[in-house]
Amino acid sequence: MLNVPVLTANEDDPRVLAAGGAWNVANVEVLERVCARAAGADIGAIDLSRVTALDTVGAWLLERLARGGTTRAALTGADGAYGDLLDEVRGLNRSEPTDHGSVNPLLEKLDQLGRGSRRLVTDSAGFLHMLGAFSAALFGVVKHPRSFRLTSTVYQLGRVGWQAVPIMALITFLIGAIIAQQGIFHFRRFGAESYVVDMVGILVLREIGVLIVAIMVAGRSGSAYTAEIGAMKMREEIDALSTMGLDPIAVLILPRVLALVVALPVLAFIGSLAALYGGGLIAWLYGGMSPAIFIARLHEAVSVTHFEVGIIKAPFMALVIGLVAAMEGLSVKGSAESLGQQTTASVVKSIFLVIVLDGLFAVFFASIGM
Repeated sequence: MLNVPVLTANEDDPRVLAAGGAWNVANVEVLERVCARAAGADIGAIDLSRVTALDTVGAWLLERLARGGTTRAALTGADGAYGDLLDEVRGLNRSEPTDHGSVNPLLEKLDQLGRGSRRLVTDSAGFLHMLGAFSAALFGVVKHPRSFRLTSTVYQLGRVGWQAVPIMALITFLIGAIIAQQGIFHFRRFGAESYVVDMVGILVLREIGVLIVAIMVAGRSGSAYTAEIGAMKMREEIDALSTMGLDPIAVLILPRVLALVVALPVLAFIGSLAALYGGGLIAWLYGGMSPAIFIARLHEAVSVTHFEVGIIKAPFMALVIGLVAAMEGLSVKGSAESLGQQTTASVVKSIFLVIVLDGLFAVFFASIGM
């Protein structure tokens, strides 16, 4: 049968093979057997003058045979209609396999350090760029107050503020209760249970209250901002805003960041109250300290300065969370995988920067005696 693919050796020169019949996907099983018999042989040339049909499958099998020897065999006698296909297949998979040999551990660590340093510089530049764009948008609103999107800001304030109150109050209540219980458990050995009030009051008002709330806002609202802006970037809605002559920073990011800056101090205040209430409840139930004694001791132990130290940090933490969330959202590419990666990066970077910022404020307030 003429259409059955064959591959025969030349009587005068066994290194020259003659292919015939239909070398296409319809005969793939026969082709595999034919090629298997010729595999590994040192082939000098393959004559294709008797090939009646050829598609990509057949062309690749012929090319694989041609590459099987010490030197590439020549494919001769092909019909003109098949020449372009053979030329295309000839250029496939020409690169040599990469040698993944043993790598010097020191060089690998230096490479990782270099890549990490480059990412740090890139992220820092991106954050500063976003801060500058946000400042420019805010200055534009100050110059033209009518351009301020009040409805959007109030809506975002309700999302990140009002709707977050229950979970923030619950978590900070539990944190305050845990701190009080552990303090009473350990201070009881020294007969100093009353100092638990000092510890709870100062820790909650200066550090723990605002820090826990900021971390939760970064995980709850920061990730949501990144996902929303990233989804808009994927659907090219941000490009559409720019095409219509609108500034995406002023339309999308400014209301969200301002809502965070307003909401986080309020949430920190509510969270601090909830933590103090949790500490007082545990001191009463676990430590036998009446609420009146707890409040009196709290009044002696803490001052307005402690509250000011905690609440001053909140707007700056909110600004960092909002800018990082916006920066990562605008960095999303056109895939769902990229959206997930940038959302994760947003939460991690926000929490890291919030903790760093809290440490810097602690050093600053200690240096000025607050």
